[in-house]
Amino acid sequence: MRMWAQSHLCQKPQRVSSVLAAAFALILLILSSHSASALPAFARKYGLRCSACHESWPALNNFGLKFRDNGYQLMNERDSPIWQNPGYWPVTFRITPIWHRLSSLNQVDTYTPGNLAPTGSVTQRISSSGFDLSGLDFHTGGTLEKNISFYVLPSSDPTGAFHFESVNARIDNIAGSPWLNIRLGRFELNNLLSEKRTLWLTGNGGIYQTYHFIPVGDGNIFGQMGDNQFGLEYMGHSVDDKTRVSAALLSSNDGNVNLITGANSYSGFFTFDQGFDTGKLGVQRVGAYAFVGEAATYYLTNSSGGTGAVPIPGSGIGNKGFSRVGFYGQFYLGPHFDLNVVTQHGEDNAYFGQGYGDAIATDGNGGATATCSNPANGPTCPFLNNTPGTTLPTGSRSPTWNGYTFEARYVYSPQLIFKAVYEAERMSQQATPGTASNLGNINNYSIGYRYNPFMTSRAGFAYFGEFNLFQDAVGPLNSSNKATYQNTSELLFGIDFDF
Repeated sequence: MRMWAQSHLCQKPQRVSSVLAAAFALILLILSSHSASALPAFARKYGLRCSACHESWPALNNFGLKFRDNGYQLMNERDSPIWQNPGYWPVTFRITPIWHRLSSLNQVDTYTPGNLAPTGSVTQRISSSGFDLSGLDFHTGGTLEKNISFYVLPSSDPTGAFHFESVNARIDNIAGSPWLNIRLGRFELNNLLSEKRTLWLTGNGGIYQTYHFIPVGDGNIFGQMGDNQFGLEYMGHSVDDKTRVSAALLSSNDGNVNLITGANSYSGFFTFDQGFDTGKLGVQRVGAYAFVGEAATYYLTNSSGGTGAVPIPGSGIGNKGFSRVGFYGQFYLGPHFDLNVVTQHGEDNAYFGQGYGDAIATDGNGGATATCSNPANGPTCPFLNNTPGTTLPTGSRSPTWNGYTFEARYVYSPQLIFKAVYEAERMSQQATPGTASNLGNINNYSIGYRYNPFMTSRAGFAYFGEFNLFQDAVGPLNSSNKATYQNTSELLFGIDFDF
């Protein structure tokens, strides 16, 4: 089983019946009903209702997208903080208590000599359930002065270990033009379908697989579109925000601090999208993106402490290229239904395909550890290092793949939304000839609901329920020389609140 983003959830071995799960879901749905209002941090400033900016909190609608593109401004006399009450503090915290059940099918359990069970391997189902907790987020953002804005997000895992998920500052409307906006720091890429404002919270459903896909054995972790990245971004848009363009120069380190990977490696992320007003159907939007760059495959090493060759942080050279390009669209089919589509064609250099690239593990907060981390060799040294004179195995090729994400939402009311996602990741060329053609393919299915009984200018609250099925072709070969799928499912209910 591959989980590209670890859920902020611990797994506890407690089994709960489907009857109890259904009863819990019913209780959550029938509890109190009040009017929906605004997201707290900016609602306290502007007095807007939730539905003004959000299709369903935290997902943005077109007005919310325009508000964000303008640097968290409505472009009126209330934008500068000098006009706010001195007691106004633009901070929101968010945490999510949950109950969830995890189940993994076709998991291989290998017995070793000396165990009570006979030597060999079997496939079995592993299930666990119980009550749990997400991490804690502190959101703060807004304007320092008119057209100068910021956003900071300290975030912890469920144990309370903090890191900075996002830190950036923007200068907007340079020379009075909405086409000239600059942002510097660690930020979410300008993805039209935002992963950081996702409505999903399960481990595999809470990320978009298309944004994070890495072929089996590939050492390139640097091209993950869903991760916040460090860099400098230019962004421009028309006054009505229907035409949008962006270009970002990024460090090729997947958003880690302290330059722990390449000595001199950069990537670029470029987007363009256009909105079309179709009257009662709403604003339809289509666009294209390209994430292209290079990253290190060779690291200087030391062998202190008798641990063998250990990569020296920041020494990475031997850069090789990669790319992810595609199209996306947001389609509103009336006042209640919308569909988001993302496509991708990805390609890595053959060196990445053979496991070179990801040599330095991190501690989860962007700091380097002394442990090698390579998909082909596991979490121990030695790691694959593209030293001078290295040659690839005969026939090595650049791995390529195609990805598709479809997310549908039915907004019954500003308080209640139903949602569904289907994702497919398909290898079109494996790095090594003779490898099973489907090795690493993914199917990902999610369905769920989110209900907001209230959301005032001081706080927000939601009941939610989700089911995710994740299928990953990484199991033993079958009679057709194809990798078998390992299935992982998660059922989750909980409450999501901010203040």
